[in-house]
Amino acid sequence: MSTDALRITGLSHSFGSVKALSDVSLTVPRGSFTALLGVNGAGKTTLFSLVTRLYSNVTGSIEVAGHDVRRQPAQAMARLGVVFQSRALDADLSVAQNLAYHAALHGISRKDARNRIEQVLAQVGLDSRAGDRVSALSGGQQRRAEIARALIHRPDLLLLDEATVGLDVKSRAEVLALTRSLIASEGVSALWATHILDEIQPDDDLVILHKGRVLNSGKAAAVSGPSGLTQAFLSLTGAAA
Repeated sequence: MSTDALRITGLSHSFGSVKALSDVSLTVPRGSFTALLGVNGAGKTTLFSLVTRLYSNVTGSIEVAGHDVRRQPAQAMARLGVVFQSRALDADLSVAQNLAYHAALHGISRKDARNRIEQVLAQVGLDSRAGDRVSALSGGQQRRAEIARALIHRPDLLLLDEATVGLDVKSRAEVLALTRSLIASEGVSALWATHILDEIQPDDDLVILHKGRVLNSGKAAAVSGPSGLTQAFLSLTGAAA
């Protein structure tokens, strides 16, 4: 089994004549925070859609915790937790009801689900809001609830697609800090898709995606070089980016 939480090799994808991804390869080491950095339209969401099987890849390979998503989709998806850019919780249900529904989809019994819901809500600091409707939560709290939902089945890998979009500065910092703390405390890995450079720390693993191609990857400090991440990013992608 692969030592990586996610391994993508030679992945390409097109929508008709439009090439969305071209020969993309990247890895997310176990227990790491890996930032996928790119402007809107870089291909980040398409990549996530292929990993989560919303689209089917024809070329290249995708492995989640050593399971090929095409040949072993059930095993791969069982090791994956996802927070999409668009809100995915039912606003009219309580936080606990949303999580219970997601647990049932993963075949978790009602008794085990109750225990697990208590655990994950405590992890994200929402244990006092379990009975509240999602619509009563702030934007940052809703994001934390979505992370709790993604953790309900104990995945190896979290995919977070622009998880801080639409949040204020304080909520954005809290969601980012929560994700990093889960890596440290739970050993989960994270692929964090973003276009915001200041969400990336020097010791993070970093992949720069632009117009469907990986332009550079490695530790953020090494990719940034002496000129800093902003200048390195603009040099790679062009000032128009």
